[in-house]
Amino acid sequence: MRIPLAIATLAISLMPAVPVRAENERSLSIAAEGASPPWTGTDENGQLYGFDIDVGRDLCRRMKIECTFVAQDWDGIIPALSVGKFDVIMSGMSITEKRKQSIAFSHPYAGGFNQFVVRKDLGMAPSDTQEKLDLSTIGGREKAIIERLRGALSGMAIGVLRSSNSEAVLKDLFGDVVTIRSYDSQDNMQLDLAAGRIDGGLADYFTWRDFLKTPDGSIASFFGPGLSGGLWGPGVGAGVRKDDVALLRMLNEAIDAAIADGTIKVLSLKWFDADISPVASK
Repeated sequence: MRIPLAIATLAISLMPAVPVRAENERSLSIAAEGASPPWTGTDENGQLYGFDIDVGRDLCRRMKIECTFVAQDWDGIIPALSVGKFDVIMSGMSITEKRKQSIAFSHPYAGGFNQFVVRKDLGMAPSDTQEKLDLSTIGGREKAIIERLRGALSGMAIGVLRSSNSEAVLKDLFGDVVTIRSYDSQDNMQLDLAAGRIDGGLADYFTWRDFLKTPDGSIASFFGPGLSGGLWGPGVGAGVRKDDVALLRMLNEAIDAAIADGTIKVLSLKWFDADISPVASK
């Protein structure tokens, strides 16, 4: 029986618009900044390495997809994904409501927190790195700690990575008491800190931790509590274009499996000396 063309056309138009690219494709390109180890770094041969790279390789193995890794500057990483320069972002990127307006995120595959560092020659007492402050709900305790930090940092020049959640938090909570210096890379912020051109900075704790162990980083120390939640969101996820529904589903299944069998824990211990794996999403 022949189906009238009009009916066939209507049936096709009513089919769900779910991309099939990820189901058929056997290669993906994954972008990372390559300048914030141990999340991602770049070695002397120009090759990317780090926690995100190892996790990405494991997820590709589980999805049975061949993957390549490319470096991309942080402040242009979401626009570059949107125009198709690569397929996935895996670069210690926090899942936030603002970013979800532009791209889709996988389930979280890591946690973490951010912290201030300040130059030691300012004479400020080093912080207790075990103290944590979750900005998801700001009550009396949180307000008191924030006010204490505002007073201590008042008048300082504080560096931060441009287009990062740390920059948004710095502007929101401290923008009226500090001078904000935004940088295109963590490396350039660290160079200015070592040279005394800024008094401190706000960034990922683990990235700071590795820097503070270097000769250049020995001039600074952590200050204040570890900060998480709020504008930083529920954790770190892989970013994809919103129409890559099939790819997102595959990533979520692979991430949940990697968390459940302990692979994420093993990799986080390898790179961070701490278990930052989240509970498997259900």
